[in-house]
Amino acid sequence: MVIYSISLLLIFLYALAQLNLLFNYLSAKKKTTHCETFDFKNPEEIPLVTIQLPVYNEMYVMERLLDNIATLEYPREKLEIQVLDDSTDESLETTASKIKTLQATGLDIQHITRTKRSGFKAGALKEGLKIAKGEYIAIFDADFLPDADWLYKTIPYFKDPEIGVVQTRWAHLNRDYSILTQIQAFALDAHFTLEQVGRNSKGHFINFNGTAGVWRKETIYDAGNWEGDTLTEDLDLSYRAQLKKWKFKYLEDVTTPAELPIIISAARSQQFRWNKGGAENFRKMFRRVISSE
Repeated sequence: MVIYSISLLLIFLYALAQLNLLFNYLSAKKKTTHCETFDFKNPEEIPLVTIQLPVYNEMYVMERLLDNIATLEYPREKLEIQVLDDSTDESLETTASKIKTLQATGLDIQHITRTKRSGFKAGALKEGLKIAKGEYIAIFDADFLPDADWLYKTIPYFKDPEIGVVQTRWAHLNRDYSILTQIQAFALDAHFTLEQVGRNSKGHFINFNGTAGVWRKETIYDAGNWEGDTLTEDLDLSYRAQLKKWKFKYLEDVTTPAELPIIISAARSQQFRWNKGGAENFRKMFRRVISSE
């Protein structure tokens, strides 16, 4: 009975927290916020941006990814693309060939490889950051396909010097493929609307979701850079950045579509990584969060 009662209490407290987020979300939808933004009509206000594409054995989506990124609307002289390729399969050669083709069009795109995958995705992002030219770092996983005007919708918010991250909402290319994808889409939509907006509107901590967002390079360094000691390096760096008083800007109306896992084993593996990574970050960060001012 004691265990049962404690479990019910925890569920009740969680439900109250979610209800509070719902009220926050509804309140935020009624408000109109005006943020200072860069004036992109003035060429001098257009900052240099680096796009990082961390990939590993993504043979079936690499060409689509690179073709999509090449269509982004942004001044070529202000845009750099880093393909952070840790692949060990035949995609390494086909990606290199595709990148050479894009380079011939005048696109500033580099193929960056490593002999050792130390730190995995975090290690690749950290390695690319060492030579990144941009003041702002946009990150996309291999299955994400941003709209052509994505940079024009996100980068202007960095006019506010306190903003360290701009995160966009995930959309789903294959939402209606099956019951499994519909359930995943529903759960993710709840997270990316109710929870993220509810938290961000009240200045509570939110997390960069690993992709489809932009970091201020200064923020990454100030927070201690990427670390590969958890499965969710994005959550780790997000909390360290917010403990340093950097603000996050969440854009519910700017979507970045991607594909959902279509088989139960892939969905289960994804959920396992997210949950284990969250637990690892709780163990790593909870003392810092509790003791912070």
